[in-house]
Amino acid sequence: MSRVFNFSAGPSMLPESVLNRAAAEMLNYKGSGQSVMEMSHRSKIYESIINEAQQIFREVLGIPDNYKVLFLQGGASTQFAAIPLNFMNGSKKADYVLSGQFSTKAYKEALKFGGDVAVAGSSKDKNFSYIPKLTRADFRPDADYAYICFNNTIYGTTYKYIPDTGDVPLMADVSSCFLSEPMDVSKFGLIYGGAQKNIGPAGLTVVIVREDLLGNCPENVPTMLDYKVMADNDSMYNTPPCWSIYVCKLVLEWIRDLGGLEAMKLHNEKKASILYDYLDTSKMFIAPVVKEDRSMMNVTFVTESDELNKKFVADATEAGFVNLKGHRSVGGMRASIYNAMPIEGVEKLVDFMAKFEKSN
Repeated sequence: MSRVFNFSAGPSMLPESVLNRAAAEMLNYKGSGQSVMEMSHRSKIYESIINEAQQIFREVLGIPDNYKVLFLQGGASTQFAAIPLNFMNGSKKADYVLSGQFSTKAYKEALKFGGDVAVAGSSKDKNFSYIPKLTRADFRPDADYAYICFNNTIYGTTYKYIPDTGDVPLMADVSSCFLSEPMDVSKFGLIYGGAQKNIGPAGLTVVIVREDLLGNCPENVPTMLDYKVMADNDSMYNTPPCWSIYVCKLVLEWIRDLGGLEAMKLHNEKKASILYDYLDTSKMFIAPVVKEDRSMMNVTFVTESDELNKKFVADATEAGFVNLKGHRSVGGMRASIYNAMPIEGVEKLVDFMAKFEKSN
């Protein structure tokens, strides 16, 4: 069977050149006689892999020297707890912006730790179909940190601005837009994301954190959730997700060789434009997100009925366009068009949608 166009929200498509290289090196990485899957993480050859992955990450994203790059496990959701445990230790106040399911989950997790956790803004009133427009006045100046989810995978919205939180460190979940376009890391205290959208296979979570924020954990915080311990041990306090970090390095090389994040942004803007332009002229499909807040990575759309939605997903799957079913909490459809999705995939999807609309 030929490869399908995979529109999954994650795990998502990987670049074919990356998959081919990983396959070629599967049994014998650079003449070592072993796979990355089976080599010791304490060996010199694996040390070169993780060091190079960090170096290229810094190069591609333009990460300042006073930030640490951590390769962790436990999924992005583990950071929901790690962030308050590491940082809600001064005034014990934290401000959260609720723009979807994952920021809401992070907020609820923070409530478990006994601090003064407040909602600085929310778009729940319109089923998270827009991004709250906030100013510095919306954030408490004595909060230990403020928190946002930059791109909302389920609802198809994204921040087109970085909230001004003054001197309060801004923490951001960037899982579903990581490395899709340039980002000014210096505007954040911490950003993090699961790898399985744009960076590599599931199992790796990347955390980028400003050094001066580290080292304030209470003694009873689990060691594996202490960012300073992970930073002091170069992400190898325990066995890291070796294979996922290796594939991450290959993906980073692919992005760099394409021309970096400026080129990636142009590539992603073109794909999103093709799909949104069709949706805006369609009489069958509706894009529910406010135009100014539309995600470049996750495009949500619906028809007038659940039955027609189901028929579209089934017919699309049969035609080789898989994982288009929307999240169970919102229904409809969602096309996740991450970095590795080729322009051809979006063009062919739009052609299929037009034919479906005509025949139904």
